[in-house]
Amino acid sequence: MAEAYIVEAVRTPVGRRGGGLSAVHPADLGAHVLKELVSRAGMDPAAVEDVVFGCLDAVGPQAGDIARTCWLAAGLPEEVPGVTVDRQCGSSQQAVHFAAQGVLSGTQDLVVAGGVQNMSMIPIAFATRQAAEPLGLTAGPFAGSEGWRARYGQKPVNQFAGAEMIAAKWGISRPDQEEFALRSHRRALRAIDEGRFERELVPYGPVAVDEGPRRDTSLEKMAALKPVIEGGTVTAACSSQVSDGAAAMLLASERAVREHGLTPRARVHHLSVRGEDPIRMLTAPIPATAHALKKTGLSIDDIDLVEINEAFAPVVLAWLKETGADPDKVNVNGGAIALGHPLGATGVKLMTTLLHELERTGGRFGLQTMCEGGGQANVTIIERL
Repeated sequence: MAEAYIVEAVRTPVGRRGGGLSAVHPADLGAHVLKELVSRAGMDPAAVEDVVFGCLDAVGPQAGDIARTCWLAAGLPEEVPGVTVDRQCGSSQQAVHFAAQGVLSGTQDLVVAGGVQNMSMIPIAFATRQAAEPLGLTAGPFAGSEGWRARYGQKPVNQFAGAEMIAAKWGISRPDQEEFALRSHRRALRAIDEGRFERELVPYGPVAVDEGPRRDTSLEKMAALKPVIEGGTVTAACSSQVSDGAAAMLLASERAVREHGLTPRARVHHLSVRGEDPIRMLTAPIPATAHALKKTGLSIDDIDLVEINEAFAPVVLAWLKETGADPDKVNVNGGAIALGHPLGATGVKLMTTLLHELERTGGRFGLQTMCEGGGQANVTIIERL
């Protein structure tokens, strides 16, 4: 049976909105991790057969197939192509899936997966608004679709509304969310202080550590914030941060490992993606995780570490309730509430951290999942070697 091995994985620090990476061209952010990836792997970059990158809002400096642009901006061989993927927040996790599938199918031997996003430069949903306004259309990918309206009516398609629906359905209070958010910051700061991220990070100029975690945050400060939706429970403190960053990983076949003298660090044990209610939007990680565990014959107790994207605190808290996972195995180094969520890069960023933490702790299986626009969720299970 064919295997897809993870050979190397790196990421930039995650920059805060308006922070140290905010003025960096997305192609240069992506190029930065690609150069380091190739250097650490120690193989001929011309042997790479494709570069698959995740990126949302592909306009302006993120337009024109940013995967290809990043590779060329890195000064790497012109004969290597690139393709850009948009599965919303799961875009670069899907990039890993596509890269692994190419290797598992036997049609490719060396593929780079990654992602990049500069949200300071290109705000979320900017592409939708930019395309709609000159045409006199209502912004939003569903606006004006007769088929969508016939199926879902005029229900709002909004991430904050989805988070509130989850909080209501699973009985997740505002204090529950704020305690979770505070724990995310504390875990992230502990990881930074203990140097847990050092091996995976590629500093960009003076930006050497993740900028998001707040040492001065507290439950009292969180309690003073207004909910995003009037009368709701979700505040900015319990939501992922607007961020900038890039990440990349190299996947290889057994043949490539032999021919290029590579050292595999993990294997892709499972990959899948599932969908659910696009209005509630953010709950697909729950059925997607159940599907992945059923397909593999694993139980949640077999999983040593979990990375689930902290788009909003209720997403993770509902997932914990439904799966019965041990909270001490989940986002052990903090999550997007503290560390940020550079949309198109987050999937590979999380997997990079998952790989390094499995190595640090000696764990075997790591599971990664994240909610995505349209009510979708990818699940990847990797096995440390």
